[in-house]
Amino acid sequence: MSVEYPQQQPPTVGATALNALRRHPGRVAFSWDGGELRYGAALELIGRIQGVFAAQGLRRGDRVAILSGNKAESWLSAVAAWASGMVITYLHQLGALADHLYQLQDSGASTLVVDQTKFTARGAELAEQATGLRVVFTMGPADFGRDLRAAAEAIGCQRARDVAVPGDLLWLNYTGGTTGRPKGVQYRHRSVLGHTRAVLTDFELPHRPRYLAAAPITHVAGTKILPVLTRGGTVHLLDRFTPRQVLEVIQRERINTTLLVPTMIYAILEDSALDRTDLSSLELLLYGASSMSQQRLREGHERIGRVFAQLYGQSECYPISYLSRDDHREGNPALLASCGFPVHGVQVALLDQDGHAVPEGEPGEICVRSQSAMDGYWNLPELTAEALRGGWLHTGDVGRRDERGYLTIVDRKKDMIISGGFNVFPREVEDALTAHPAVSSAAVYGKPDDRWGEAVTAAVILRPGVTVTAAELIAHVRELKGPVQAPKQLHIVDELPTTTLGKVDKVRLRNL
Repeated sequence: MSVEYPQQQPPTVGATALNALRRHPGRVAFSWDGGELRYGAALELIGRIQGVFAAQGLRRGDRVAILSGNKAESWLSAVAAWASGMVITYLHQLGALADHLYQLQDSGASTLVVDQTKFTARGAELAEQATGLRVVFTMGPADFGRDLRAAAEAIGCQRARDVAVPGDLLWLNYTGGTTGRPKGVQYRHRSVLGHTRAVLTDFELPHRPRYLAAAPITHVAGTKILPVLTRGGTVHLLDRFTPRQVLEVIQRERINTTLLVPTMIYAILEDSALDRTDLSSLELLLYGASSMSQQRLREGHERIGRVFAQLYGQSECYPISYLSRDDHREGNPALLASCGFPVHGVQVALLDQDGHAVPEGEPGEICVRSQSAMDGYWNLPELTAEALRGGWLHTGDVGRRDERGYLTIVDRKKDMIISGGFNVFPREVEDALTAHPAVSSAAVYGKPDDRWGEAVTAAVILRPGVTVTAAELIAHVRELKGPVQAPKQLHIVDELPTTTLGKVDKVRLRNL
């Protein structure tokens, strides 16, 4: 039996955040178009929110749900809850009403904090229909709920303090729900601090980051906030993505790091303002959630700069691996197809369906062990046992590992297509399609077929002003990859449906 040594206990997330804010009281912690919040003021607001929560009767272990855009109050409310020993759960910004209601009930949330500037209608619906809520706060005046900002002003100055313990549950991170009901991923303080430590250790953050949060901070973009503040940097919040606005903010605010999903990067590459925008301040452009086509990545290097780095992780463990700027600069196509090298503190194995290591160079399921991994799924013991069987977190991603230890994702196990008895990995077909100069982006998926079992099917977005036929693109894939991987059907579309996290939603594509 292992022995717990008190002197080896890590701090809590709340204590870490409060210490970071105390260190530079006069610096700007958060900025946005038309406003800013300094470190000292952010620290004071956390204390006031803690006071409001306590006066409302919230106690250790209570569940606080947050529905918000990219607002400073969103992150500060979460820290106030964590430091008070509570558990938070973020509602997806684009989630359906039914999923939001399910998440509130499943998590046992007694409190909801709503950004009323963006979610007035949904907040009112949840306040009326969610049966377990005791109190609804809004981040300003609204026709429903209690104004958290006014309550924080009225309660007076309260010193922010951390009363949590490292073993507390602090976050139920619900997956997107594209394959069924959302699952609540359980995280404790040690795991979330593992996320922060890996970002500070492996990601190449500038010495004093000026970080543009353009993707939702309630998901992966938010995992950079604590590392940025630990470095004494500033988080610039953008509440709605448009390529033009991202370019304007990078130039105006001298942003030196940001995180974007590939679909955002493609939109920027296609914006006419790109070539007349000064991006000289940008040192690091992180991308994740899905891979980038090598053709678009080469274009990004030419037009944006050698600033790209890729992160790989998932809701159940973040991050897993990292492909650095130097890795990108090598220009090795095989390396650029990789998702990088395992980050500090992550052990990776490639296993077959029986849990045995696959031969060197063969594809296998990427399985990990890490302090950053989840405890399990909330109230789902069978799914937890399946995901954590054999003492490994099974990611559901199929990958290969080269002789240096770099990982390359072949595809998702659930996305693999079996066509005519052959395994077809959509990622490889997508890479072939996006290698065509007319193609902006592509999604490949399987459709039920009487002859093939599953027919390889593709949806493709073309670059502006370019024309090409479906038959020509199918022939292009056949030439590069052979007849098995060539799509049986190919649709040229104006846009691809995406999940709340910016990934292409192949479930919706299959149902079209």
